[in-house]
Amino acid sequence: MSIRTTITLDDDVAIMLRRLHEKERKPFKQVVNEVLRLGMMGKQPGFEKPAHYETPILHTGSCLYPNLDSVADILAAADIRWENPLSLRNSL
Repeated sequence: MSIRTTITLDDDVAIMLRRLHEKERKPFKQVVNEVLRLGMMGKQPGFEKPAHYETPILHTGSCLYPNLDSVADILAAADIRWENPLSLRNSL
């Protein structure tokens, strides 16, 4: 069942809907329905927002290459590592 109605949108909402309509290349009516549906689902009891997630920090140790600004140094260090993978790590 569909209901045909007229609504007045605030300028910022209209702009966001128009951009989404153009980006997704869907009919404007479909975009409005999808956005309203998502908004209504968020207002219903029992609907939980996803838990906040933070990316864990990974400490990778010191850089294996002495000077990242010098391509020659990086290639030389890479050649050493290729011939003897432990030699560069032992020299640091």
